[in-house]
Amino acid sequence: MKQLFNIRFAVLMAMAMAAVSSCHYLDKDPEEDILIEDAFLKRNYAEAFLTDVYADVPHEMFFCDNADINPFTASSDEMCLCWPGKFAKTITKGSMNPYNATGRVWINMYEGIRKANLFLKHIDKTPLGKDFTQEDKNTWIGEAYLLRAMYHFYVMRTYGPCLIMDYLVSANDDFNAIKRQPLDDCIDFILKDIEKAISLLPMKITDASKYGRVNGAMAYAMKSRLLLYRASDLWNGNPIYKDFTDKDGVHLFPTEKDDSWWQTAADAAKECIDECEKAGYALYYAPSNDPVDNYSELFLVNNNCEVLYARPAGSIDDGYGWIEKCSFPISMGGWAGYDPTQMMVDAYEMDNGEVAITGYTESGAPVINPASGYTETGFAESDGPAGRWVAGVSNMYVHRDPRFYASINYNGAMFKDQQIQLWNTGADGRANASVDHCITGYMMKKFNDPTVNIPRRIFTLKTFIMFRLGEVYLNYAEALNEAKGPVADVHKYVNAIRARAGMPELPSNLTKEQMRERIRRERRVELAFETHRYFDCQRWMIAKDTQSGPVWGMNISAGTHLQDPEYYQRTVVETRVFPYPQYCLFPIMQTEIDKMDGLVQNPYWK
Repeated sequence: MKQLFNIRFAVLMAMAMAAVSSCHYLDKDPEEDILIEDAFLKRNYAEAFLTDVYADVPHEMFFCDNADINPFTASSDEMCLCWPGKFAKTITKGSMNPYNATGRVWINMYEGIRKANLFLKHIDKTPLGKDFTQEDKNTWIGEAYLLRAMYHFYVMRTYGPCLIMDYLVSANDDFNAIKRQPLDDCIDFILKDIEKAISLLPMKITDASKYGRVNGAMAYAMKSRLLLYRASDLWNGNPIYKDFTDKDGVHLFPTEKDDSWWQTAADAAKECIDECEKAGYALYYAPSNDPVDNYSELFLVNNNCEVLYARPAGSIDDGYGWIEKCSFPISMGGWAGYDPTQMMVDAYEMDNGEVAITGYTESGAPVINPASGYTETGFAESDGPAGRWVAGVSNMYVHRDPRFYASINYNGAMFKDQQIQLWNTGADGRANASVDHCITGYMMKKFNDPTVNIPRRIFTLKTFIMFRLGEVYLNYAEALNEAKGPVADVHKYVNAIRARAGMPELPSNLTKEQMRERIRRERRVELAFETHRYFDCQRWMIAKDTQSGPVWGMNISAGTHLQDPEYYQRTVVETRVFPYPQYCLFPIMQTEIDKMDGLVQNPYWK
């Protein structure tokens, strides 16, 4: 895996620098074709160029820094960052605009698209041999098609209708003629690239030396996600975009709602599930079959049976230890800066399957479901099963969904054989920290490898799962419920996810609307911190509620011991602003708008 992403040849680096300039996709060195043609005459150089196409796959495990390639997790209602100067904070303050918006998604994706197009144009020049067959070449071509599809989709989920770039732009082309294409044209283009990839790629990578390459399973999963987005409210006849046209008056969003897209999305998800399970993919279960292990190990056992595609992290300094550095408590050498919100904690059900918090009053107080057994008073009198909690912790944290214990570190939780002390004067509290400290009373535990030792620089190889079978189960359940209501398959696939987590089945008598809410809650918990929540809230058109107003946490400025009641007071950590409907799509950087007369800005950003 590491070898795949670290292959570099000097000639190809020179080519890449020429091919990807400040105008990302649109600049071109006049001598570039000669250099590339020469390079593609050698198999190893051609493979190195394909490797460089992968270089733009987003590092989604970076919720801050790394050129702000993933500000989405920390600007959703899942998480706060302790650091004030990050772009996610610009978003949550309502301060984003075309002049300060990070452009790395736009820039990096079009860099990757250009490199994929260069590869597809020249790969036919690479000679076959005994160690490089036509089947090998076809696999490479399939990889390039799928990467090009993914890069277009990642532009769309952030900006909406995009520039379809299936050709190489030369210096003599009219840049002002390059325009954003209608949403459905973009979707059709991506689907065609996906189908080409499916016809050329193996469903599963079995050669460990090729881990990190895309495959047919990922292609099916991307198709499922793309069509789920198309069926959802943001893209499906949304009235806020009914007048959004290019400069020639062409509508860029569908003007009419079409609910048949839900069945199309359901069919794609079911096709993905069937093909993946036929190829040997399955929900991951830990050897212990403990529900907490089932979930936590899913993200620590690289290339396990549920993973359809995962991106390698990179070097040790840049990737392997990044999650732990940002999440570990300060007493263990961490920065404690990836801090789940109280709303994220409240989303976890009780282990009896009852929802704990059903809503909030105008003052922000939780509305507690009395049938759940949840309480915010008192402390646990004894340890929980399998060490999920220990005696003395707040009753807020007992008898929760096992995924809570795999995902969230809370005050008094045991982690690496040490009890976390987040009250003010505790070992991990505010009084003993600088700017790097937990601000919500919670730290992300998911993705964290407990064998890591930051002070001793002991890290482990990391990957970040971008597509997995569990997501597709939930895609299918959501789309099918919208198309047909809570039929048997809806229950089957949601309950399969819940069973792996040790949670009871959903009630059998749910209405379509009730099932919709349970599926949304299930996605929120099962897919937490995996770059889904931000876009789920956008496509459901609920982001104006979930991403605005006060963000709550514990009172980290109080407390002198574990059971100090002052610490356990819900406290406003920050107040967020979501300018609606501006924020339903990112603004395209003004520098890009200024370069091309035909490129129109997203609505409400002018």
